[in-house]
Amino acid sequence: MVTPLRDRDEIDVAGLERLVEHMLAGGVSGLFPLGTTGEAPCLSYRLRYELVERVTKQVGGRVPVLVGITDTAVVESVRLARHAAQVGAQAVVLSTPYYHAVGQPELLEYLQRIIPELPLPVFLYNIPSMTKVHFSLETLSQMLDSPGVVGIKDSSGDMGYMHRVRALLEARPDWTLLVGPEELLAESVLLAGAHGGVSGGANVFPRLYVDLYEAAVRRDVERTNELHARVIRGASALYAVGQHGSAIIKGLKCSLALLGICDDFMAEPFRRFREPERERIRRHLDELGALA
Repeated sequence: MVTPLRDRDEIDVAGLERLVEHMLAGGVSGLFPLGTTGEAPCLSYRLRYELVERVTKQVGGRVPVLVGITDTAVVESVRLARHAAQVGAQAVVLSTPYYHAVGQPELLEYLQRIIPELPLPVFLYNIPSMTKVHFSLETLSQMLDSPGVVGIKDSSGDMGYMHRVRALLEARPDWTLLVGPEELLAESVLLAGAHGGVSGGANVFPRLYVDLYEAAVRRDVERTNELHARVIRGASALYAVGQHGSAIIKGLKCSLALLGICDDFMAEPFRRFREPERERIRRHLDELGALA
């Protein structure tokens, strides 16, 4: 989920409510606030707590809510996990620590310490492009014995790694394997045995991603290829307007604003698109049939 904002430390409450209903109406199987697309590291702790409480309250158990708790401070991860449990979330999502890059032995020790302190089931989140550290296959194999871990989201973009993780999970068939990059959703489900995806584009087009996932599960290759092409077309249009890494989130937030769902205020240090970029996003949405 993106995090709808009105100002530096203020949630766009009405926009958040519309976004939650928009995604649920599109048939998503769960919501993941405070992830990368949600700009979590740029948000105050106060706002993170408020966001989690508002989302879980509005969802009301209709789908699971998985809360991102990754932080540079272990105590803050634990506190947020406890808050998530208190307000009704179903799981937490934990990446590798960032800023100070840890070695794999240090990462394993960290996981063995923190996971028993967390009151909810844990999804590991592999996103080395942001954290500088990945979950090695050896570390994951050690974590297979942890009853607190229920799955992994892989945002590495490395399909070879995805296949090797899937092979590891033969020893834990109860684990859930999710893919991050939406361009790999169809391939991951069809060929690597992934159980689903966490797709940023589903903020804007939830039904498209649900339909793609369901077609891949049915192994309807023709329909999967058709929907995959639409996902690639949308991603190529909306994520390429800006010139920097922030372009993906800016494109998503700008699209949601133009669709009347929520404000496109960005968490600092970033700024929303200016009018020339907004006009390009508007044209792309029109071409994609979203403004009809």
